[in-house]
Amino acid sequence: MPFTTIKVIEGVFSDQQKADLIHKVTEAMVEVEGEAMRDLTWVTIEEVKQGDWAIGGRIPMPKPKL
Repeated sequence: MPFTTIKVIEGVFSDQQKADLIHKVTEAMVEVEGEAMRDLTWVTIEEVKQGDWAIGGRIPMPKPKL
């Protein structure tokens, strides 16, 4: 059974955008693996809190909201 995890920054994607990601990743897996895998394909989205990740050893700071 395919199991895909997508990590995103918390609060960046709306519920609809996350649903779209799940749908599109599922469709991509079915395209590769075949229709029989649709009901066995898991897609999860994990939200990572701001400050709990880094790029190049630096923790990006959020821009202040105006």
